Amino acid sequence: MYGDGGWEGQQAQQGQQSPYGGQPQHYPEQPSQPQYGDWGDGGQSAYGQDQQYQQYGQQQGQHHEQPYGQSYDQQQYPADGQHQHQYPADGQQQPQQHQQYPADGQHPQQYGAEGERQDGGEWGTGGHPQAPYAVDPTDPYAAQAAAGYGAEQPDLYGTPDAYPPPEPPGRRGEPKPPQTDWDPGPDQGESAFFAGGGEEGTADGGRGRGDRRGRGGKDRKRRNGLACLVVVVVLGGAVGGVGYFGYQFYQNRFGEAPDYAGDGTDETVTVHVPKGAGGFEIGRLLKDAGVVKSVDAFVAAQQQNAGGKNIQAGAYLLKKRMSAQSAVAMMLDPKSQNNVMVTPGQRNIQVYKAIDAKLGLSSGTTRKVAEEKYESLGLPSWANDDSDIKDPLEGFLYPGTYPAAKGMKPEAVLREMVTQATAKYNAYDLDAKAEALNLDNPLELVTVASLVQAEGKTDDDFRKMAEVVYNRLKPTNTETNQLLQFDSTFNYLKNESNIHIGETEINSNKDPYNTYTNKGLPPGPIGNPGEDALKAALNPTSEGWIYFVATDGLSKTEFAKTYAEFEKLVDKFNANTDH
Repeated sequence: MYGDGGWEGQQAQQGQQSPYGGQPQHYPEQPSQPQYGDWGDGGQSAYGQDQQYQQYGQQQGQHHEQPYGQSYDQQQYPADGQHQHQYPADGQQQPQQHQQYPADGQHPQQYGAEGERQDGGEWGTGGHPQAPYAVDPTDPYAAQAAAGYGAEQPDLYGTPDAYPPPEPPGRRGEPKPPQTDWDPGPDQGESAFFAGGGEEGTADGGRGRGDRRGRGGKDRKRRNGLACLVVVVVLGGAVGGVGYFGYQFYQNRFGEAPDYAGDGTDETVTVHVPKGAGGFEIGRLLKDAGVVKSVDAFVAAQQQNAGGKNIQAGAYLLKKRMSAQSAVAMMLDPKSQNNVMVTPGQRNIQVYKAIDAKLGLSSGTTRKVAEEKYESLGLPSWANDDSDIKDPLEGFLYPGTYPAAKGMKPEAVLREMVTQATAKYNAYDLDAKAEALNLDNPLELVTVASLVQAEGKTDDDFRKMAEVVYNRLKPTNTETNQLLQFDSTFNYLKNESNIHIGETEINSNKDPYNTYTNKGLPPGPIGNPGEDALKAALNPTSEGWIYFVATDGLSKTEFAKTYAEFEKLVDKFNANTDH
């Protein structure tokens, strides 16, 4: 392969002997279509030969000692034009590492020392394989192609569409221009609009960019024009978007928030503010209801009002299209609040009346709804397990403040109360606690809490009162024989709050809620216990209390462990209440 007379145009220089006879090789003219596969039928283009030779030399792991003329890209070859690694002296081919071969299994360049081909064929002494086209001595590309290294490497640049075209190696001794793997030409993403150049071929015979640009010039111009239009539209939209958002940013940061003027219209609307809602959430609710124009305006007005942070959860009757300042002032006015408050120990019958009043309903409407729809309001599964229960919802309207404004349905108000009670009771795991306190079910535990709430006067009394209940329920109780004897249960069944009950009246009533005539707990709660009473029922004292008396008839409750101590407390009560 290396016998075409050197590297400058692949011809023997004047005054030097060619390894294959000393004369330049000429071949009959053949078509310039590149061939692949057979030795001598078209070779690799000179473009890239230096990489091929370097790789080949590195695979052999040997060094050449005698350079042939000038070095080409620092690759050296022996003076005789033969490749040292491929032609040993004995004519036998040495094993090669990492050598690639064509598909027919033959190595394209296997020669012995006498120029014979190792597969049995013969070449003439100093002969050369037939080239696919004539070599023009003045054409360095044709000579290099003719001297290509067989079909060992694919010709990546022989097709008409190959790009970029091979470049001449330059004069001997001159460094080859550095190569890059990125070309910002039209076929690599650079528009011809920016690349410049015409549609005519280049000086290299029409094989460069100009030739490619000339074949697709009109389409490229059309696409380039469209690309420019798209760029203009995109840039215009971007500028507009930046301007819009910039204006919005300025308005949000430095401009006044949109707001209505005045105290609003005659149209009213109810807004429900949930627990824990802050200024932003309240403002959003008011804006959605049409009360204020913007959330920011409400937040600013709330911060400017000294009592703005005192807005509580609940339902508010407000006007539409109010200024934010007027809305804040109206929400701080108790007259605008449409809430129902359930207090600890309050009975259901009182809660029903309050709901009717807030919703503008006729008396008894809410109570009837409770009796008919209690099963759909979210009670726990253990509620109402006694047929003698007077009100299925008693003990399940948890103390708190709930929205109740005109337009709302009674069941909606009741459901929120029941949901709150169920959540609280589940949090305390009443099933396990009831069993630990020798009660049959969680409902009895709620009932104990309602008794503690009704009989206790202060938080300090609650735990002692709970112990009294549990001690009287014990089978070993010989003081009262498991009778609770609480006036509060008798008052519940009578719907009264009388502290002076005649002995004859109370002992003659056999109602299940009368704990003077029935042992144990009443069928169900007698009111809605608060959290303090519930905690006391879960954690009573253990000091032996079994009696108690409100000695002042109002708020002072004293406790006793024996019947004798109890009688002294009764005398004190009578002295304080007889006038």
